[in-house]
Amino acid sequence: MDTPHGPARASLHCAHEPRAALLLGHGAGGGVEAPDLVAACRAANSVGVHVALVEQPYRVAGRRAPAPANQLDTAWMAVVDDLGERWFDGLPLVFGGRSSGARVACRTSVEGQAVAVLCLAFPVHPPGRPEKSRMSELDGVEVATLVVQGENDPFGQPVRAHHREVVLLKGDHSLKASVGDVGRSVGEWLDRVLRPLD
Repeated sequence: MDTPHGPARASLHCAHEPRAALLLGHGAGGGVEAPDLVAACRAANSVGVHVALVEQPYRVAGRRAPAPANQLDTAWMAVVDDLGERWFDGLPLVFGGRSSGARVACRTSVEGQAVAVLCLAFPVHPPGRPEKSRMSELDGVEVATLVVQGENDPFGQPVRAHHREVVLLKGDHSLKASVGDVGRSVGEWLDRVLRPLD
């Protein structure tokens, strides 16, 4: 699909009798096949949520280095608008992603009118640089938020807040050590936060 920064790609995974749609973005150097994204996708489908795994234009073009934040956000919103109109019309939208994709989901959640935000391995700060905090992006989210984080993540640990839950799992930034628990946490949370909207 077209965005102002080149074509993006969305892989759709549909649920029977959907109650919402979850859009998931990838990490800076990885793709949508990351184990935690796959686990979250399956868990969402199991509780009646359509999923779109969204590839940013720089990845579709074959580049490894991520685009600047404003380009990522603009491309993401173009995908949100397209999917919302063509596939997810009338469904509540949940924004999410892993690492860099989680940051995009947070930054665009208000503009995109997301009903909830899912963050897998949110990078609170660059490794070894806690003074470069990105917590303001997480704090800017105004809706129910789940952060699933590895206990040994070198990118830091977010803190719980009024509408933000944090689940700590064994492992590091990849969350590969606890993929089953990622799925369980995501499925239970989605089912709970969407219930008032059913």
